[in-house]
Amino acid sequence: MTTNELVAKLKEFVSEERFAAMTSVLEHRTRYMTVVLEDIYQSQNASAVLRTCECFGIQDVHVIENRNAFDVNPDVARGSSKWLSIHKYNDEDNNTQAAIDSLRRQGYRIIATTPHTNDVSLNDFDVSKGKFAVVIGTEKKGVSDIVKSSADEFMKIPMVGFTESLNLSVCTALVVNILVEKIRRMPDKGRLSDDEKDDVLLQWLMRSIKDSERIMDRILTQQSL
Repeated sequence: MTTNELVAKLKEFVSEERFAAMTSVLEHRTRYMTVVLEDIYQSQNASAVLRTCECFGIQDVHVIENRNAFDVNPDVARGSSKWLSIHKYNDEDNNTQAAIDSLRRQGYRIIATTPHTNDVSLNDFDVSKGKFAVVIGTEKKGVSDIVKSSADEFMKIPMVGFTESLNLSVCTALVVNILVEKIRRMPDKGRLSDDEKDDVLLQWLMRSIKDSERIMDRILTQQSL
């Protein structure tokens, strides 16, 4: 049974209004840009990033766990993780390198955020050069040396005050807001393919329907008879 056929079966278990809302939101989802969180240790900030990504239509968030485990704060995330595809890297000796290698295999440019470079300003970043992954590091140390040595480009937020950097969740919100708007101005760029839409829609339905695993097993069993 194809993913599209499974979606057609499962949508019977949600209201028409709920399914219509899902398909409407799905039209604004993108995988052209993704966000990578490297070893974030404050759950409030990490959860705020999830909420930001969901609100602005970023579908995938990649989470690197080296020293710090990634915990979602439900009061901050407000259910946003339910609608995201979260990819964790936590079982390698070097999880940062594993994440970078995986993203490169998927065709992403690696973009490191740092205030210590004159490479490119956020406002001048060229989204048309191909899909990209923006790496956000910890507040104290920023991105790791591995990210810096692997990055295709460095990006900074232009600031004119005395304070050197922004809170990482605020930084991410600014970056995502500006770059997603740039992506949406490109004709026929950034939208999910039909197959990707089906995959995401199936994920959303499974997470929205009570006893979805049991229902799925029943559907597949009936199909095999």
